[in-house]
Amino acid sequence: MIREFADAEALAEALAAFIAEAILLRLRRDGKAAIAVSGGTTPVQFFRALSGRALDWAAVTITLVDDRWVEPSSPRSNAALVEANLLRGPAAAATFLPLVNAAATAEEGREEAEKALGLLPLPFAAVTLGMGMDGHTASFFTGGDRLAQALNPAGRLLETMHAQAANEPRITLTLPVLLAAGSIAIQIEGAAKRKVLSEAMQTGPVAAMPIRAVLAHQPGHEIFWCP
Repeated sequence: MIREFADAEALAEALAAFIAEAILLRLRRDGKAAIAVSGGTTPVQFFRALSGRALDWAAVTITLVDDRWVEPSSPRSNAALVEANLLRGPAAAATFLPLVNAAATAEEGREEAEKALGLLPLPFAAVTLGMGMDGHTASFFTGGDRLAQALNPAGRLLETMHAQAANEPRITLTLPVLLAAGSIAIQIEGAAKRKVLSEAMQTGPVAAMPIRAVLAHQPGHEIFWCP
């Protein structure tokens, strides 16, 4: 289902309401919840809208769908983006679990990150995803060295990823972890990305446009789009 909005502000508010409801439902059922969010520039307004929602944030853990294996101080760090824009106001009471740790490489740090992730109340109450102009989502890049493993239905919780389009080494949640979430929201903005989305919704190889692996999961995702 594609939900269309007039502008980014309206989309951010609607997406925040959608994710907040998913969190609330999980808290009512289990008393605790975890969500995974995507980085990049697109979700900043959504993060700020979600941060102000009245929830029992102390019972919520926030982690990332994926991140670049860079220092937390790097402007390319998704963790830094979350800390600056989501862990504020009421949401400052939430626990934040970064995927990147002190290990020198993603390969060296993956096991430690996976152990920490395994302590969360999985499956996630909700995950938010974006989409690149090349049809990637999370760190599922065409040509990625661990793409097949990341898309494996029986895969582990986390995979590392090196790809020409990724610039830096990455660490990412795997497809089965994403698809197990209670709610999946895909945030897409702009006419150009709407065109890419239309192409991705057509039959074709997943490896060419990895977001197809998520779009093929029916029912199970909501697409939030604005021009």
